[in-house]
Amino acid sequence: MRKLVYYVAVTLDGFIAAEDGTFDGFVFEGDHMAGINAVYPDTVPTQFREAVGLQDAPNPNFDTVLMGRNTYQVPGGLASPYAHLRQFVVSSSVTDTPPDVEVINSDVTGRVAALKQEDGLDIWLCGGGKLAADLLPQIDKLLLKIHPVVFGRGIPLFDGKADITKFRRTDAQLFESGVSFLTYEREND
Repeated sequence: MRKLVYYVAVTLDGFIAAEDGTFDGFVFEGDHMAGINAVYPDTVPTQFREAVGLQDAPNPNFDTVLMGRNTYQVPGGLASPYAHLRQFVVSSSVTDTPPDVEVINSDVTGRVAALKQEDGLDIWLCGGGKLAADLLPQIDKLLLKIHPVVFGRGIPLFDGKADITKFRRTDAQLFESGVSFLTYEREND
């Protein structure tokens, strides 16, 4: 069975974006970029893959990406940001997407459960604090790029009511840029 993996950048105080949905305070240069991109090239937006030398890189981890509306409609965003993956946007208001971006507007948990049953690589939950809170019971793994910045307020990593869920750290990488890359797996109940 495929795993649902919440892979996201986060501040020291637990925010994935500022209140307006921007993430300008994150560190976009440094040794962490090459180090993480080498292992997770599938998470680099399609239009930037060539610029960072990943245009021919295979997708070793993910073949599907799941985004909340705000993640998909980030200011300056692309209509098909991850064309090298199967793309889903969870929204009741987004209707105008290209053919390679499918909108899920009802029974999100059922649809994600069905996606997990399909053959293929893992499913990347790209963002959306509210979506992550709703899908927490189905999240199998967390990949957190913790940036050395405090926003003070913004969109939390999990934005909403969620039951206590335990994960165990399975890997940690520290970079000179100050970014920490932590991997957590869901503990067996």
